[in-house]
Amino acid sequence: MQSLLKRTLTSSLILAALAIVIPASASADVGISIAIAPPVMPVYVQPACPGDGYMWTPGYWAWGPDGYYWVPGVWVMAPQVGVLWTPGYWGFGGGAYLWHAGYWGPHVGFYGGVNYGFGYSGVGFGGGVWAGSVFHYNTAVVNVNTTVVRNVYVDRTVIHNTTIVNRASFNGAGGVMARPNPGEMNAMREQHFQATSAQLSHQTLAGRDHNQLASVNHGTPGTAAMDSVNGRRFNQQGRIANGISSGQLTAGETHNLESREANVNREVHNDRTANGGTLTPQQRQQVNQQQNNLSHSIYADKHNANTATYGNNQVGQRRDNQQQRIAQGVRNGSMTAGQAARVEGKEQQINHQVSTDRQANGGKLTQSEHQQVNHEQNAASKQISRDKHGK
Repeated sequence: MQSLLKRTLTSSLILAALAIVIPASASADVGISIAIAPPVMPVYVQPACPGDGYMWTPGYWAWGPDGYYWVPGVWVMAPQVGVLWTPGYWGFGGGAYLWHAGYWGPHVGFYGGVNYGFGYSGVGFGGGVWAGSVFHYNTAVVNVNTTVVRNVYVDRTVIHNTTIVNRASFNGAGGVMARPNPGEMNAMREQHFQATSAQLSHQTLAGRDHNQLASVNHGTPGTAAMDSVNGRRFNQQGRIANGISSGQLTAGETHNLESREANVNREVHNDRTANGGTLTPQQRQQVNQQQNNLSHSIYADKHNANTATYGNNQVGQRRDNQQQRIAQGVRNGSMTAGQAARVEGKEQQINHQVSTDRQANGGKLTQSEHQQVNHEQNAASKQISRDKHGK
């Protein structure tokens, strides 16, 4: 099927002469045209904003030699104060799907009416505003850890609730039938800045990842979003979260992994503080080696004989529920690696206590042991809530 699709695409592109590449600019923003529609927009979780000045650039389907591939949504630094990102989009016209490159500018222009989410509902951007030299984030639609970023507000009026959610990733027949409004037309005529070198590098790296191909992931990319360009730490957290949720990682294994992840994060923070916000080549190499080691450990722990099994009973269900809450916090970034390590350390102690008590009582817990475990889980539950909500 895949080879047939490739032959069909190749023939169509050659016969129709549709495979054209035009340098992206403010005046000629059509980059490439293709004979087959891009996949629908995947549903994914937005990672937490890594710090002040970072702007969300939504994920999109790009085209490469092997077909469409997903470029993960990512937080990037704005190239200068006061500019906003207008996402690129595919538009259908003249029998071809044409790519219109995104750009930076003082206002958000037309992006095909595509609902990219996280403030990009199809028209404009509701994820935040500039106030002087400071960007303020709207936490009603973007994921911001308010213990890290303080300049936030809540405006729910930008949320558009509809009974039918159009996940089409292109404008035109069969997709989103939208046209530029006067404000978007004006924005398109303003001075623009092309994608930053970090954004271009981000797309290049995605294009090299075989798992990002639509023909491989069937529209559900393995890496849908990242907290920053080369945001490997967020990817690692996603893998850990999946392991927690599935039971492939026990509380003890997660405690160990997240403790190591927290140490790496602390090291990166200290090195950046000492070097004016950047890492030296040697420091980058060291961090990469540590992340490689951690990646191997995640894989080994998820594929060993240890699995988290809690039993079909009240105590087991409570422990499993706690793990699912922790997994959610790790996945969406509302819990840091250090916080996850701490609470998983508590869960490990509870699990050990339950196991010891059951062995001493013929596989059961006494009423007082039930009460003790419930008390400890209540304390852990409150800690999870505090960590996830920054309280």
